[in-house]
Amino acid sequence: MFVLKSCPKSYVVDQDKAVSPRETIERVKARLDREFQGVLEEIDRVDTGRLGIPVFVSRCGPRARAIMPTRKQMGKGASPEQAEASALMELVERFSFFNFWNTPDRFEELTWSEAEERWGDMLMPLSEVLRSVEDGLCEEDARSVLDLVRWRFHPALHVAAGKTVMVPLDWFKKLNEFNGSSAGNTYEESILQGACELVERHVCAVIDKDRRQTPTIDPASSDDPVFQRLIGCFDNCGVRVLLKDFSMGLPVPTVAAVAWDPKSFPGMSEIVFTAGTSSSPVKAAVRALTEVAQLAGDFETGRVYEASGLPKFTSLSQLDWLRQGPTVPMDALPSVERDDILDELLALARGLEREGYRLYSVDTAIPGLEAAANYSFVPGFDFRERAARRSLGLFVGRMLAEDAPMPEAAIGLEILSDIYPDAYFLPFFKGLLALRLDDAEEAARLFAMAETLQPAAEEQALAAFYHAYALSRLDRWDEVEPALDRAAELDAEIKEVFNLRGVARFKAGRYEEAARDFSAALDIDSGSAADLANLGLCHKFMGNSSAAVDYLGTALGMDPSLEWAKPHLEELLGGE
Repeated sequence: MFVLKSCPKSYVVDQDKAVSPRETIERVKARLDREFQGVLEEIDRVDTGRLGIPVFVSRCGPRARAIMPTRKQMGKGASPEQAEASALMELVERFSFFNFWNTPDRFEELTWSEAEERWGDMLMPLSEVLRSVEDGLCEEDARSVLDLVRWRFHPALHVAAGKTVMVPLDWFKKLNEFNGSSAGNTYEESILQGACELVERHVCAVIDKDRRQTPTIDPASSDDPVFQRLIGCFDNCGVRVLLKDFSMGLPVPTVAAVAWDPKSFPGMSEIVFTAGTSSSPVKAAVRALTEVAQLAGDFETGRVYEASGLPKFTSLSQLDWLRQGPTVPMDALPSVERDDILDELLALARGLEREGYRLYSVDTAIPGLEAAANYSFVPGFDFRERAARRSLGLFVGRMLAEDAPMPEAAIGLEILSDIYPDAYFLPFFKGLLALRLDDAEEAARLFAMAETLQPAAEEQALAAFYHAYALSRLDRWDEVEPALDRAAELDAEIKEVFNLRGVARFKAGRYEEAARDFSAALDIDSGSAADLANLGLCHKFMGNSSAAVDYLGTALGMDPSLEWAKPHLEELLGGE
């Protein structure tokens, strides 16, 4: 288990680091080249230069691609060196995270009751697990639910207390995915960065849900040269920027930034809405502004970014709630800025404790890489992507339906039915289990029932999609499209809805409509090679041979395993 120690800053220009970005790049690249070949393929600057704010991309090599779902990582910074270091360390963070989870002997798998017997007071309190979902269960029922599956226990550092506790780590991964993963030159730097990102995601989720009024930050109130240069980069291009205080009473400042270019929106650019959290207000603002640059494609490339911590707006009228609130100076925001990163981290962790939140962190670093990496979490923190009305039963039920052995899954879902009578999520999970049992007829019935019970549009859309998917397994394609129409109307951000509707329309010979669906799927996930290939097939059957060749060729270049697309491309090329 790692030990936190003093970590004086030696670089404080646009971000606070233990060593300069150039030193980070040279050290980490050298280790990757010598000991970890195949992790990093290349790293390039990808901005057009219009804003003058650098953006870099690190691309995964075959060793990283073997364990990571992503193929590239973006990096931001006010200087080229910091943006390059950011892209490089983003790769280190993700590679370390997935390598950690792909090493089973790191964990001890036990039920909750077995863990209580094994570790006693060293085990995380059950109340912390309950707090992470705000479940109203009593501890006895909570223990019964947690005992339905075996958990991967691992030691974690309770940062404010400085003590090690055992935690069911895959529970928090189920809740948070890789939110909270981080990398840095030191553990102190890494954990502070991960903790700030957790704060950022939490406050953004809370503020977005109720659209509360928050203060507007006066950009003229700070004379920091890096901040003023970044503001000038936007002003010089005519890009409008609105800065908001999203700190919400927590010990570190969060600055939200919404930006748009009146000249290129909506034709060649989008409204970009994002945020940054750091130890000081000006560093938080710098993070937010450089994040805007990372997502925006210089407001001239037609690039589509994927919304995460905050929603994506499609019209300026949707910003009306953000324009409200008093105007405040930059120094009105909270700060934990110190000369030593450890002092900042402890100030943040202890400040969170005063608000009733505990910060935990796990060491995910890869020996020999000479870079710290962590996975941190705060029970009770929220994320925009997380389902509403969360409970232990909701997440344990999904685990049973998707992963548990068949008899154990069926028994477990029945026990959940006793603890959560009439729970809205149980028919959905029983539908998932029916799919695993290849009973598509029963799955379709259960998903149809589940759709009527879901409490929010996103959950209804997911149930409607799975209803359509079960019907497709039964080749009842005439019934598939209406269910997908409902899903698309309820939630336009589920890529699979448009993919499956495209397949249904393609099978019906409605190639133009199918092409629009595959294009919509690509708008959500531009890296989907399968949707790109499907779009190519639509153009082939529409008689657009040149476009078909382009789409199919690009798709196969992205994913050569798409065997079904190769004969179509060969046929088109053979006819030229």
